[in-house]
Amino acid sequence: MRRGLIAALFVLGFGLAGGFSATVVAAVTGTTATATTPTSTTPTDTSPRTPPPVKPPRIAPHVSIGGIPVGRMTSTGAEALVRTAFVRRLRLTVAGTRYAPRPWRFGAVARVKLAVAHAMSADEGTAVPLVVTVQGAKVRTFVAALATRFDRQPADAALSLVHDRPYLTREVDGRTLRRKEAVLAIVQSLVHNTRTRLVLRFAKQPASVTRSDFGPLIVIHRGSNRLELYNGVRLVREFGVATGQAIYPTPLGRFTIVVKWVNPWWYPPNSAWAAGEKPIPPGPGNPLGTRWMGLSSPGVGIHGTPDDASIGYSASHGCIRMHISDAEWLFGHVEVGTTVYIVAS
Repeated sequence: MRRGLIAALFVLGFGLAGGFSATVVAAVTGTTATATTPTSTTPTDTSPRTPPPVKPPRIAPHVSIGGIPVGRMTSTGAEALVRTAFVRRLRLTVAGTRYAPRPWRFGAVARVKLAVAHAMSADEGTAVPLVVTVQGAKVRTFVAALATRFDRQPADAALSLVHDRPYLTREVDGRTLRRKEAVLAIVQSLVHNTRTRLVLRFAKQPASVTRSDFGPLIVIHRGSNRLELYNGVRLVREFGVATGQAIYPTPLGRFTIVVKWVNPWWYPPNSAWAAGEKPIPPGPGNPLGTRWMGLSSPGVGIHGTPDDASIGYSASHGCIRMHISDAEWLFGHVEVGTTVYIVAS
């Protein structure tokens, strides 16, 4: 018991001695001691800092690719712009009809990345070409299809009768698409990356026969015994004639003059009415007068006659009789090949 008390007093005394020592040190240094909590020094921040963003390289000013300005643009922007420009539709006009095909229709491919790479290192103001490949076979196929649709064969003027009067249709010139020229124009538009309107042209194919090619034309009206001479569709002169009897009718239809004779001989035809007759030489008594215009119908022709009283009647054996002076005038105004219509009116 006594030993424990002594130990406790010893510890208390030692503690008081320590407090006294601390008070003495504070007084000697002239400072006031305060109780503080020990702190640790903050270490320096050594984590890596985020570097400022690096600006992407740009194309030099005033540079173009295939005619498209791309100066001061990034490669990504330039690619997008050039591709958009290239895939624009072509503009074609063919015989007034408009077409707008896409470049892929012709197998066209633009080497855009290659051109942009070139532009990135090009000097200011450089015009960088855009390499474009085109499938010529596809262009030719496209142009051939246009030609099939728009080519037109010429139509000659044609002669016919309408209400027993001559009628001439108008000639129509044909046209042929200039295929090689069209193919070249389309390819150049693609290769040069231009989209100006292309008017594809045609070569003219003129008609072989025009209305002006028709000269004299004869219309014979069997029922009224009239002969009309036309120049094309214009009536030049009208004559009274004699046509065939009912038993020897003048044939109806379209014929041509195949021969022209001056002062012809008359030879008896192989017909019952001429049996026993002899050939008659030229002269006043010749039944053909002084002029013969033979038609493409065998044994039938236009001729003069010394029998003036028969004119205006159906009195012949199938031929067309005229006054001798009228036949001579007509003879000088028609040609071999002249068309002759014989109608019933």
